[in-house]
Amino acid sequence: MYRPTDKMSELMGAGAKHAGTDNQVLQLIHRFGVPLGVGHKTIEKVCEETNIDCTTLLAIVNFAINKEHTHNAEIHIPTLRLYLENAHNYFMHFQLPRIRQMLLEAINLAGTDNKIPLLIIRFYDEYVEEIRAHIQHENEFAFEHHPTDDQHIAAKAIELKNLIIKYYPRNEKTSTQAHEQERLLYAVLHDLYHFENELALHCAIEDEIMLPAIAKAENGNMRTENEKAKTEVGDLSSREKDVLVQIVNGLSNKEIADKLCLSTHTVMSHRKNIARKLNIHSTAGLTIYAIVNGIVEIGM
Repeated sequence: MYRPTDKMSELMGAGAKHAGTDNQVLQLIHRFGVPLGVGHKTIEKVCEETNIDCTTLLAIVNFAINKEHTHNAEIHIPTLRLYLENAHNYFMHFQLPRIRQMLLEAINLAGTDNKIPLLIIRFYDEYVEEIRAHIQHENEFAFEHHPTDDQHIAAKAIELKNLIIKYYPRNEKTSTQAHEQERLLYAVLHDLYHFENELALHCAIEDEIMLPAIAKAENGNMRTENEKAKTEVGDLSSREKDVLVQIVNGLSNKEIADKLCLSTHTVMSHRKNIARKLNIHSTAGLTIYAIVNGIVEIGM
């Protein structure tokens, strides 16, 4: 496990030390906006200088290396969102377009009028569109996703690789063109395998770190709102209580204004404040509150 006092340069070279991580660790660090040229500075110092939450960065990177997450870590949601946005941009604007470009170059070298390469491109575009939809869902619903979507995308990737391996037609032109086409297709397969691994890690980070962090934040906000509501209940001003009595009596805003010698605008402001403080917006609810808290009598 890497700690804040470890050197950032050692962390950035972690992919070479830990089997199976390839350059994923370096990619993850890049998605937080960590610059190169870190010298001998600690992870904590680099994060401080670049306004990155150190705890969140280490939670994700250590999970990528050890596949374990310290669940009591205080994840910083804005930093998490930055990571998510940069990961999505990398997938959609660099990695996947690069693979498609190589497929197109391979088609241009095709030696026959075989339609299979074009069908493979079409299949690839459908695959990318599913990933785009998955990412859009993440962006719109605050990391919420369904594991079955991940499994479907993974199955589609396997099918795509099998189509290329088993059915891509051989080049029947010159040996140079055939060699170049094969080189491109092997590069496509390599990048597809690499992308699969990155996407699998991304989804695992989502399940183990992102979703619990969001749930924890939402629970915390809920508790804060409840505490706020508790402190504000009973904090109605005397004028707000006067307005509340008239609301319970069924008077309109204008009637309340006339009775209390207020402007209609002032009455409307009081009503908004009452609803906000009590988190009650219906006349029935306000009536119950007023009765329970002795502001009006049941016989009124």
